[in-house]
Amino acid sequence: MMTSSSQSRAIMLMVGLPHLRSGPLLARARNLALPVLVSANAFSRWVDAGQGREWAGWKLQDLENAASLHSLCLDSAGFSAMAHYGGYPWTIDAYVALASAFPFRWWASLDYCVEQEVARDREEVLDRIARTVRANIECHARAVDRNIASTFLPVIQGRLPQDYERCATALAGLVERHPLIGVGSMCRRPIHGDAGLIAVVDHLDRVLPPAVRLHLFGVKGAAIPFLKPFARRVASIDSQAYGIAARSKARVHGCRKSDDLVADEMERWVEQQRARLRQPARPLPIAAPATAPPLRFDPWEEAIAKAREDLRALIESGDLDHDALVTGWVEQWAADLLHAEP
Repeated sequence: MMTSSSQSRAIMLMVGLPHLRSGPLLARARNLALPVLVSANAFSRWVDAGQGREWAGWKLQDLENAASLHSLCLDSAGFSAMAHYGGYPWTIDAYVALASAFPFRWWASLDYCVEQEVARDREEVLDRIARTVRANIECHARAVDRNIASTFLPVIQGRLPQDYERCATALAGLVERHPLIGVGSMCRRPIHGDAGLIAVVDHLDRVLPPAVRLHLFGVKGAAIPFLKPFARRVASIDSQAYGIAARSKARVHGCRKSDDLVADEMERWVEQQRARLRQPARPLPIAAPATAPPLRFDPWEEAIAKAREDLRALIESGDLDHDALVTGWVEQWAADLLHAEP
């Protein structure tokens, strides 16, 4: 659904920071005059507890350093939480309390990412979409209580383009109320292909209300020329990819990955992305979106599938907690369905 008006808008570049401590990295970000995205994990406080560490709340003092930034946004750290801790170590109440501790330009809902490292099969992808729906609803409800709903960013999740539509449809009330929504599980996604980044953006462009714009989390810089035809729809992108380049350079030169080195790589990265934003748009022929293959079940597998669908519906409706562990219930639920009288 690309139009000539796409060219009248520019995609905003945001830079991700690993922390807000005073020093060369924060100073360089300030000088670049770009909006900054920081992860909730940057404020986590941990204490030793038995055989490991235990999350113990937020360290808020570094937020004082953010006053001089162009603007600051907050991400829920979904992928890091899943990959490193196996789930969010903080509650929704705790996260929304953090969101209310500073006048963030926007703060993203908790969401449940579906990268291959986290969601290894189709059922898990669908489970995590249901959890994302409920987490959005609960975050927004807490935001209303704290009077910060106007800066809330709904986040949709998916593996296939239609997954994102499914998530957005389940959150239709929030999507219609907020002019900007976040699109998760982007950073490890290929640019091309029937489930690639451009296929997802193109599909969302076709199905979302015209006024809704997108923030794409963790997009590769190489995707920028292909995103420019969607500038009417894509409001902003962010990345912290420069940190990988800094780590590589430190290893090659046998030196410490200091904030000075990271700041240099961040500035180089920003200039590279700005150059890409000045390049002509590169429209792609859009492949038909990938779809999940139809599954043929025997009666037991069909009951398992129905049990999973029922449990997802309970999570989305709030009758089960968004982070409830339901794996052990599926087979018992399926058995009850299979042996229920017609």
